[in-house]
Amino acid sequence: MTSVPTTAPIAAPVTSPLAPLADAAPSEAPSHRLVGTATPIREIVSRPSLAIVERQRLATAVVYCEANFGEIDGKTANGLVRHSERYDIVAVIDSHKAGLDAGVVLDDKANDVPICFDLEAALAQVDRVPDYFIFGIAPSSGMLSAHERGLVLKAIGLGMDIVSGMHEFLADDPEFAAASDAAGVLIRDVRKPRATKDLRVFSGRISEVDCPRIAVLGTDCAIGKRTTATILMQALQERGLKAVMIGTGQTGLMQGARYGVALDAVPTQFCAGELEATVVEAWEAEEPDVIIIEGQGALSHPAYSTSSFILRGSCPQAVVLQHAPGRAHRCDFPSMAMPEPRSEIDLIETFADTQVIGVTINHENMDDMQISAAIGRYERELGLITTDALKRSPASLVDMVFSAFPELAEKTSAAIR
Repeated sequence: MTSVPTTAPIAAPVTSPLAPLADAAPSEAPSHRLVGTATPIREIVSRPSLAIVERQRLATAVVYCEANFGEIDGKTANGLVRHSERYDIVAVIDSHKAGLDAGVVLDDKANDVPICFDLEAALAQVDRVPDYFIFGIAPSSGMLSAHERGLVLKAIGLGMDIVSGMHEFLADDPEFAAASDAAGVLIRDVRKPRATKDLRVFSGRISEVDCPRIAVLGTDCAIGKRTTATILMQALQERGLKAVMIGTGQTGLMQGARYGVALDAVPTQFCAGELEATVVEAWEAEEPDVIIIEGQGALSHPAYSTSSFILRGSCPQAVVLQHAPGRAHRCDFPSMAMPEPRSEIDLIETFADTQVIGVTINHENMDDMQISAAIGRYERELGLITTDALKRSPASLVDMVFSAFPELAEKTSAAIR
């Protein structure tokens, strides 16, 4: 496959926002604390666009996911328990699954992260107050309930920093702002974009990025695109390649993606430009062999437009498509049947100058035999490598990439020699 032509005008250097902290300047943030005791640890932030670049240890965190852990709407908590470069998750709050192991609920593999009935039960699992309270679900109302407001205030009172991925920005709430000021803690609204005056429009600089760019898109929202993108990035890194992932949603940013922007909170005029600038920044700073872009929503889904901005802003030469064969209808839309991969592939390849190079399976509502049958079916029907990123070897993901970009395979061979 060939890269996009490099004929665009050169713009000024850019920096990309990674869901800024409540204050952009370097600050003292609370550490492991005994109740009533503060032992600060320095978090160094290079600029508002980047994640923390120096840390003595991972910050500890409790994730609130009441009635949703292991479910579609608990994807933020699910993702943080599976993978986080920023937080050490010490407990999950979900009274419906209290007493279970979070890893067993997600992947049938214990990880010693307990699911607790409430915050008090979670605190009883640890000897010190965790650094962070993460609000790991997005209420359908878009607002916190009275109980949830009280829970956040209780966490603030204990000295825990707050992380939220909601569209409602907690730091802008007068009650939360006053409480956090009094307690000396931070509120991090992950989805909050940079100031409008600082947002970027598409410039064409993406054509300068000369390494392969691969987007992981899907046939629905909450279908596992971020998880597959993360596993793909790690698999390529294990082969000796420098792979960088671009986060495009709140969970990826919470997990610690160094480069990213929460696209669904950016005004549409700037979405393509903000993502382009993020990719360019990652390319300039990291000099990667390959860039993986996390997908959002689905291009065919009328409720979401983020997939179109991902294709426009990052101009990926290749796409991996995530699909859930066992899902009858799209999330929250029972009258909307799931599309088949073939129709989504045709739409993606018509909409953008790119090629779908493989299919990955979300195995919800499927047993192992059904997973194998689906993999065989799509490989026969589509002529594409197909796998399940969580249930099968990551080697198939690597094969997808190496088949499309043989120069990457050659780099790994050269490194071995």
